[in-house]
Amino acid sequence: MSDAPDAWNDFARELGVRMLRARADKHMSQEQVAHAAGLATFTYRKLEKGESNPGTAANPRLRTLIALAEVLDLSLDELVPTPPKGLAPGR
Repeated sequence: MSDAPDAWNDFARELGVRMLRARADKHMSQEQVAHAAGLATFTYRKLEKGESNPGTAANPRLRTLIALAEVLDLSLDELVPTPPKGLAPGR
């Protein structure tokens, strides 16, 4: 499972890229998306970077993902990348 942390980091960064592209397509600022989704702007910015804390990959709650998808007019499938394999313990 040594590849799991890198796979998760890549996954989190791809989620952030999708958020950024959708936000740009809607001509919204980070602050506007954050406010509409009920998030702090700081939290939204970190998610868009693929981080939760410096050096730690983002791991947003399902409620947060649903709120962001709604604000960005995306389905969850459009917002969330295909999860990497091998993240489950014991796999």
